[in-house]
Amino acid sequence: MATAKKTKTKSKAPSKKAPLKAKKSIKVAKTAKKVLKKPASKKTPAKKVSKKTAPKKSKIDISDFSNFSSTFQPYKSKKNEKYMNANQRNHFEKILQAWKNALHQEQEKTENLIQSDQGNFPDSVDRATKEEEFMLELRKRDRERKLISKIDQSMKDLTDNMYGFCDTCGIEIGIKRLEARPTATQCIDCKTIEEIKEKQQYG
Repeated sequence: MATAKKTKTKSKAPSKKAPLKAKKSIKVAKTAKKVLKKPASKKTPAKKVSKKTAPKKSKIDISDFSNFSSTFQPYKSKKNEKYMNANQRNHFEKILQAWKNALHQEQEKTENLIQSDQGNFPDSVDRATKEEEFMLELRKRDRERKLISKIDQSMKDLTDNMYGFCDTCGIEIGIKRLEARPTATQCIDCKTIEEIKEKQQYG
C-alpha cells in the first residue's frame, strides 16, 4: 500500500509544476514585447531629426539662373494677350534687375573676402591652397561680370522694344524660354543650329 501511495504522489508532482512554467513563459513574452516596443518609440524622433538636419546650406552658383529662378513666380499669361506687352516687360525687368543686384552683391562679398584675408602664411602649402581658392573665385566673378553686361544689354532691349525676339530670324523667343534664361537672344531652333555648327567646327 505504501508503494502505491508513493507512486501517486510522484505522478501528481509534474502536473503542479506545469502551470508555473506556463506563467513564466507568458511573463517572458510580455516583457519581450515591451522591450521591442520601447526602441521603436525612440527611433521615431531620430528619423525626424535626420530629415531636418539632412538639407545643408550649400553655396548657390547665381551665375546659373536655374538656381536663382526659384525666387520668382512664373508669368501667368491671359487669353489673347499680346506678346511682350507692358505686364510681360515689367515681369522680365524685375527678374533682370534682381539677378543683376544679386550678382553685384556676390562680387562685393568676394572683394571683401580677399581684402580681409590677406594674412601671411608661413607654410607654403597653405599659401598655395589659399591662392588657388582666390583664383577660382576671381574666375567665377569674371564670368559674372560678363553676365552682368549681358543683363544690361537685355535691359536695353526692353527699353527699345527689342527684347523677346530672336536676333537671327526675328520670331518670338517665348515666355517659358525667357523665364529659363532671361538673357536669351535666340529662339530654340536658331540656338540648336548654332550649337550644331560649333560642334562641327570645334568638335
